[in-house]
Amino acid sequence: MAATDTPSARRPALWADLAVLGVAVVWGASYPVAKGALAHAPVLLLIFYRFLATALVMAAIARRDLAVAPRRDWLAGAVLGGILFAIFLAETWGVAMTTATNTALIISLCTVFTPFLDYGQKRRLPPVGVIVGAAIAVVGVGVLAGGVGSLGAGDLLVLGAAGLRAVMVVSTKRLMEGRALSSAALTAVQAATVAGLTLVALLAWTGPGGFFVSAGAEFWGAVAFLSLFCTIGAFYVQNAAVRRTSPTRVSFLMGTEPLFGFALAWAILSEAATPATLIGAGLIVGGTFMGLAAEHRR
Repeated sequence: MAATDTPSARRPALWADLAVLGVAVVWGASYPVAKGALAHAPVLLLIFYRFLATALVMAAIARRDLAVAPRRDWLAGAVLGGILFAIFLAETWGVAMTTATNTALIISLCTVFTPFLDYGQKRRLPPVGVIVGAAIAVVGVGVLAGGVGSLGAGDLLVLGAAGLRAVMVVSTKRLMEGRALSSAALTAVQAATVAGLTLVALLAWTGPGGFFVSAGAEFWGAVAFLSLFCTIGAFYVQNAAVRRTSPTRVSFLMGTEPLFGFALAWAILSEAATPATLIGAGLIVGGTFMGLAAEHRR
């Protein structure tokens, strides 16, 4: 046994794997939690309070990095924040109109869309395994909805959010390459941009009175969970895990997110687990993992 393969050497990687699985559980839980919160407040209000809390916490953490960051880095972060605003607008509106199960499964298609954008920029096709995996996952979405023509407005919004997530990954790599802005500072700028754009939308849509919500502890608990655990906590865990294991391993472990989302939607919201749902879920997750495996082999 090599010195680097001792039990003591493997222990940090094991804890990193468990931590990433914890993030996958938390993100999977975010869909039923958001679905429950939307019973108490409209979409824009939930997004605003979630990202206002995130921006305040992250700005306090990254205050020194933000103070010395050049203007061009701020602008790049703001552009990415605009994309993030579009993602959460489509995703949150989508989960309000469809099931948490469908949202968790359809949003996972972003891992299949990303290679197409990445390779498309280089005017190349992705590996054959990625294309086949994408086709299987798309068939899974059709089965989940009872046929591609049966996709509802909420399903289509979530599908759009998955595409925007892929745009976000590619844009982040391109815009932030060589930038001095730290990851924590970037998160603060993005969250502040989302909160600011949502503020403008709320003022235009409902006026100043739209900021008030007569919701109890359930809504504010959901806001706290979504901002502190699903955004801030998950961000730190994922970055720490990459330092102790490989990005490939992290990606595969994060691929379990839709499975946890499906299971928690059934457990928390009692959403039906029909044979079509189970088959569609299997195809989406299977196609996603096939695409990831083909990309990582490449």
